[in-house]
Amino acid sequence: KRQVYRCWSATDHSHLDDHPAPEIAIADLAGFALDLAAWGAPAGDGLTLLEAPPAVAMNAATELLRRLDAIDDNGRITARGRRMAAVGAHPRFARALLDGTPRVGADRAREVVAMLSDDSGRDFGDDLPARWRALRRGDDRAASARWREETKRLGRGTTGAPGRAMRVVPDDLAAGIVVGLAYPDRIARVRGADSATYQMAGGTGAALDPQSPLRTTAWLAIAVADRAPGRADARIRSAAPIDEQTARDLAGDLVSTTDQIRWDDGRIVTRRVEALGAIVLNDVPLAKPDPLLVQAAVRDGIRRSGLSVLRWSEAALALRERLAFCHAHLGAPWPAVDDDALLADLDDWLGTELGSVRGARDLAHIDVASALRRLLPWPAAARFGELAPERLHVPSGSDIRLTYDGVEPPVLAVKLQEVFGWTVTPTVADGRVPVVLHLLSPARRPVAITSDLASFWKQGYPQVRADLRARYPRHPWPEDPLTAVPTKRVKPRQ
Repeated sequence: KRQVYRCWSATDHSHLDDHPAPEIAIADLAGFALDLAAWGAPAGDGLTLLEAPPAVAMNAATELLRRLDAIDDNGRITARGRRMAAVGAHPRFARALLDGTPRVGADRAREVVAMLSDDSGRDFGDDLPARWRALRRGDDRAASARWREETKRLGRGTTGAPGRAMRVVPDDLAAGIVVGLAYPDRIARVRGADSATYQMAGGTGAALDPQSPLRTTAWLAIAVADRAPGRADARIRSAAPIDEQTARDLAGDLVSTTDQIRWDDGRIVTRRVEALGAIVLNDVPLAKPDPLLVQAAVRDGIRRSGLSVLRWSEAALALRERLAFCHAHLGAPWPAVDDDALLADLDDWLGTELGSVRGARDLAHIDVASALRRLLPWPAAARFGELAPERLHVPSGSDIRLTYDGVEPPVLAVKLQEVFGWTVTPTVADGRVPVVLHLLSPARRPVAITSDLASFWKQGYPQVRADLRARYPRHPWPEDPLTAVPTKRVKPRQ
């Protein structure tokens, strides 16, 4: 009687799929896509497949083939693509073989590609050239035999290709050239002088073993790297040394020069950056940045940092509160002026001023109040001073400033003696909103807060008069404030 032992838990078993996933669902599809193009059926059009290839993986495969010039924009195979298909290897390795041959010679190109495609001699560490030498010596007979057989097979797929290198390069660099041609996105530069971590052109970080013989190399062409879950950097399993000039040659289509103008912590940073993918090659200040790019950076900075980066004068703050009041109580066409609204419409009210900005310091010279006035809706703006006046004329003859606070009724802080005889509470916003009066003592402290003057004179004033007439004898405290003469003056000393 035979028995089967399950070497995992029942919980793990319950999460297993009933059947293994088909290879087409999990494999790299670049070779499959090249075969389809060679058959005249790009993306498998017209073919009856047991499983359709995943769209994401198929799109990635066809994009790679386009970058390798193996297919055209319509997915049809090119002459170069047919040469790659004849190699009988992954398109990355086929490209490395075809383009590596004139650089390092046919024999060495085939040997390195054979090593990559079979991962031969992987027990020799992360130093790919050292692994190559071990395979040549036959240190591991079985691995060397497989490698030599694959090298011969690749030779049959490239019959007729030029076999001599255009220049003599050492084996270590030859290995790096072939790897870099296969994986230009894995070309990497060390992050610091004493660092064992590298920045790959594709954007990922990668780290060498601290004891790796490659740890003194500034540039690497990485053949194999894997990243454990939760780790920031991948672990380099196999790589070869190169230099910067070789990196530029192998990944020339990844080299770009851009002017980077950005807002950074309250200032505008202008740099000209030359990069190979995610690897910064040169980074120098820009002497004369494009004004339009500077303005775009300022807009971005204001939107990210907020309106506080502008210099808000008292006049600008007061104008904004009056506009907010009109929007709250009168609605359209009066605009919203909260932070979100102003940031969304930045160009509408601040565009002219931004046109003259060349640096963060220029923001301090912007007249925000003048800019805000562009938001006044015409022709309604002609009545702005009437609907939300800056000042109110009081019975004493003074013009007292109103204090606005967005949606709240405005406040008029005025000495009590200046409003004798005023029986009707003033209003704003076409009579819709009564003003809140802060009636002040001679010491300018509120003795009453009211929006109903008539009620105050009858009910509140007698108590105020009783409390303050002895304390402030030089100020008038008439029994009948409705018939008294309003004044901002005090009685002369006796």
